[in-house]
Amino acid sequence: MTINESALRFLEAHGMTPESVDPDMCIYRMLTEMRSGLQGEACSMDMIPTYLSNDGELQPGVSAAVIDAGGTNFRSALVRFQPAGCTVSDMIKRKMPGTEAPCTWEEFIRFTADAIEPLMDRADMIGFCFSYAATITPEMDGRVITIDKEVVVTGCEGQLIGASLLAELARRGITGKRIVILNDTVAVLLGMAAGLDKSKYGGFIGQVSGTGTNTCVSLPVSAIGKLGLSGDRGMIVNLESGKYDGIKGGDFDRMLDEESHNPGQKHFEKLTAGVYLGEICHLMLSAAADEGLLSDDCAAKVRELPVFDSAVIDAWACGEGFDILGGNEDDHSFARTLSLALFHRSARCMCVNLLALAELIGGRDKPICMLAEGSLVQKGRCYRPELERLLQLYGTEKRGIAFELHVGQETTLPGSAAAALLNC
Repeated sequence: MTINESALRFLEAHGMTPESVDPDMCIYRMLTEMRSGLQGEACSMDMIPTYLSNDGELQPGVSAAVIDAGGTNFRSALVRFQPAGCTVSDMIKRKMPGTEAPCTWEEFIRFTADAIEPLMDRADMIGFCFSYAATITPEMDGRVITIDKEVVVTGCEGQLIGASLLAELARRGITGKRIVILNDTVAVLLGMAAGLDKSKYGGFIGQVSGTGTNTCVSLPVSAIGKLGLSGDRGMIVNLESGKYDGIKGGDFDRMLDEESHNPGQKHFEKLTAGVYLGEICHLMLSAAADEGLLSDDCAAKVRELPVFDSAVIDAWACGEGFDILGGNEDDHSFARTLSLALFHRSARCMCVNLLALAELIGGRDKPICMLAEGSLVQKGRCYRPELERLLQLYGTEKRGIAFELHVGQETTLPGSAAAALLNC
């Protein structure tokens, strides 16, 4: 199936071509913002210090209790690293408190303590992956900003997560435990790096490319700026890069933003994340129908389609799944061209993000290790190959920066354990 010329003209007219994102032009703009954020100056990204380090090696045979409080599910387990790999045992998966009915902060903490109390005779360290907005303290605790994602926990704002849990455990007679709080992107970096020979790499980047978008980076002391911590260890910085606003979007990006529940926010995420790509394609096809660029049969089908996800356009980009569109081969090549353009533009944006982080790390003597998780990079058939091609072109060939991509899954629990074992 050939690229559709009519679709290319449509993309260009609406400012939606992948080439509208030029990595050569965009990298240093994003890098400048990152450096400003590290100095405590204005930055559209949060540049959150985690006070966690990726330095050092894990002591084999030592266990950590881990908690993963996600948007839907709550998991607890015991994790141990051995030379042969990581073992996860005693895992229990429950509904996140506050999903089916509101709960209080005290109820949430008691629920959490109930989950890990049976593990406390085998672990002195606790890693807690908290997938909600929180300010990380120098003690590696987290102060809750908000709990959202359709989860209602009243009285949570301003509470210290780790201190609250340790106090509840102490009330039960369990003392002497240590805890670290982290988010899912940091857990991806730590969990996957734990199984690698770290001496082979010049730096580490954690990347989530799925329903949402985020990156974090392990920085040397010299690059941390005013976020720094004492001593000679580096630190992982969580960028919240989905908030970056320095890449211009097109007509349908603005339309998506205006219709979203958070207009004016998460600009970079709306250009890149799987949760939005299908919706943008839906907007484009609807406009193409209105502009008379699709056959009557296809236009009628498009107007009846509900909003679809990125899995649908991944199939279209691969020349499959056109039954729901009806129409003819020209309509199908039109939809395929739009779909490919969205994945390729997303990859260009992420290329900018990763190259800016590589420049922030510095050095060219060893490859940068990218540790990635999420539906786009794991399952998408168009996104990852394009991202790797762009990194080879703009990173290795143009800048002498080599990248090595590792894609994992279910890294939250090992990453939470590594956070505790390396930093407690």
